[in-house]
Amino acid sequence: MNADTSTAVDHYDRLLAEHYTWMLGGDIQAAADRQAALLADLGLTGAESGGTAVDLGCGSGAQTLALLRLGFSPVIAVDTSRALLDELLAHVPDSGAVRPVHGDIRTALPEVSEPATVRTVVCMGDTLPHLPARSDVPALLGDISRVLAPGGHLVLTYRDLTAELHGTDRFIPVRSSDDRLLTCFLEYRDEDTVIVHDLLHTRVDGSWRQRASSYPKLRIAPPWLAGQCRAAGLDVRRETADSRGMRILHAVKP
Repeated sequence: MNADTSTAVDHYDRLLAEHYTWMLGGDIQAAADRQAALLADLGLTGAESGGTAVDLGCGSGAQTLALLRLGFSPVIAVDTSRALLDELLAHVPDSGAVRPVHGDIRTALPEVSEPATVRTVVCMGDTLPHLPARSDVPALLGDISRVLAPGGHLVLTYRDLTAELHGTDRFIPVRSSDDRLLTCFLEYRDEDTVIVHDLLHTRVDGSWRQRASSYPKLRIAPPWLAGQCRAAGLDVRRETADSRGMRILHAVKP
């Protein structure tokens, strides 16, 4: 890794965590509504008898809030950012319904869940490509398969970065408002990794200030990921893309 490239954890702590909800549109409740609609469309519900759900890479809480609205309880919310976990808890009316876990999604599941006890695991919002190595993906899917109860659901959403962009196509506007502008630049390092350079401009006292940081993301091909889910003993029910280009994979434990 280049000396000027941080890990995903450091990148969020230094640059993105305080702007994360703004990146989602600025309204966490509206973001939760969208996620709840997606999960409901996939057939997820905890309404019959509650049931434990795990949100891997929960961020500021869009998925966790969606799972609560669908009847899951408790929801175990895992993230490496303490700031984002604190923001999530500020949006939860019943603090007992959410179990925040400040930790690595690669090691959290065996620590927080017994085998075959979880009804739903979600890893959404492009969290999966933040894993440090390709080998971490099948290892995580194995842990997910072990904690899921029979009939339990897995939902993954992520960006497919396998198709290399060229020239100015590598500059991607993320969001802009009157006082903030976020653009990312993609640098393709090898067949497994792309370096994401985030350029954040904020307007302070009438002047624009720039902050920049970079981190690696995995290039995950949808057919490969579906195959890894099947190898972990999961039945892939849906593998598609939404209108914004995010891949959606829904799998069920037989």
